[in-house]
Amino acid sequence: MTASFIQSVDERTRLAGANRLEILLFSLGKDRATGREETFGVNVFKVREVMLIPEITRAPDMPPAVEGMVSLRGTMVPVINLQKFCGVDAEEPPNILVITEYNKHVQGFLVHSVDNIQRIAWDDVKVPPPMMAQRHGGMVTAVTELSDGRLVMIMDVEMVLAKTAGFGEDPDLFASLQRLDDADYTVLFADDSSVARDQVTRTLDAMGVHHIACQNGREAWERLDEIARHAEQKGQRITDLVQCVLTDVEMPEMDGYVLTRRIKEDPRFADLPVLMHSSLSAEANQELGKNVGADAYVPKFEPAELADKLREVLTASTVDKNMALHA
Repeated sequence: MTASFIQSVDERTRLAGANRLEILLFSLGKDRATGREETFGVNVFKVREVMLIPEITRAPDMPPAVEGMVSLRGTMVPVINLQKFCGVDAEEPPNILVITEYNKHVQGFLVHSVDNIQRIAWDDVKVPPPMMAQRHGGMVTAVTELSDGRLVMIMDVEMVLAKTAGFGEDPDLFASLQRLDDADYTVLFADDSSVARDQVTRTLDAMGVHHIACQNGREAWERLDEIARHAEQKGQRITDLVQCVLTDVEMPEMDGYVLTRRIKEDPRFADLPVLMHSSLSAEANQELGKNVGADAYVPKFEPAELADKLREVLTASTVDKNMALHA
């Protein structure tokens, strides 16, 4: 099986703008202990191709779940065995290599088999209960039920890469970030990945910026609505309480595109800037972000770049606020 079955980026981008997505279903094989074969999924946006496993070059001193490297058209790509990462003692070894791209980082995931591509609505994708979220090495970031009754656990790529490659975990990434001590700023941010939320929190803490964390777009919208009603009761503007919204794109229940469009269409949030923060860094995704009104699109996970853009937006909001007060 090759990448030919994956539809065009343009069509999948249009789906994302309609709060829908496509996921590639895969299995890690039948677990010896339970006898069950669970179904997992990954957003097709992150899948570059699917292939039979080529020769893997083994290397010493790699994390247990990292099998080694493969040469993909002259580029060395790390290979992560998801059976080992998830603690699945499968009856059969993996047969398929899924090549994924996360913010321009390419890696391969060994899986037992792939099934098909399912088109679903983000409304039908839910935050997993804590017990499920803690299984499989913390890999599950969302769940959904298919029409045939199967439960699909959607993979948190950030979590897998953080635990196997230390992606975004280097403390030096945050050490040089400049603090914003000259004003009192609050950022509301939404991300379904616990790893990404931790990374954003560390960035904002290093900058001295207060923050309100949400797990998905729906929770962020509800919090913003609550803050806006509170501001109205106190005779304040929303930007007196929150100066910026930072949102992921892929999130259960409501994605970042729909959240951004709702904010930009609501007159209560007319002066509230929205930054998109996503691993989907293709131009098509960035263009869609602009089309729904995003003020900027920042790739994951580059703390310095995120901090620079936040500093630019937050200080601009302070200037605008001061001008309004003296008008």
